[in-house]
Amino acid sequence: MAGRGEMPMRPARPGPPMQYRGPPPMARARVEPIDREKTCPLLLRVFTKVGGHHQNEEFAVRGKEPKDEVQIYTWKDATLRELTDLVKEVALAARKRNARLSFAFVYPDKHGRFVVKEVGSTFSYGHGRGDDAKSLAELGFQIGDYLSVAIY
Repeated sequence: MAGRGEMPMRPARPGPPMQYRGPPPMARARVEPIDREKTCPLLLRVFTKVGGHHQNEEFAVRGKEPKDEVQIYTWKDATLRELTDLVKEVALAARKRNARLSFAFVYPDKHGRFVVKEVGSTFSYGHGRGDDAKSLAELGFQIGDYLSVAIY
């Protein structure tokens, strides 16, 4: 029985119990077009290396990142093809006709340790091959992430 000023208790709703169905299906990231004339670019710290990506530990101490850094001003809608062409301007190995570039985001995990996660690859002169048309935003880039580029 409900006391004075209290609401009477209602019985639970009949029917099957709620079941956990997991997270909603992933939809492809919808990227809004960026007006590069009106939008300020971001600073992208790019670390290149011939033969493979840098190791997680090489980013562990702030200020002591690998020395082969290139700083690029770009936008989140920049494609891997655009970044490939920029890397070719500063890395001789990337200019070879058969060069393949592998891109990885470098970011801190929930424990503060840096993670190197591969996100795509391109070929130096293979327009339309690989992940050329994918943009940083589509791949999940967050402002503040670094970009590791392995040149094979």
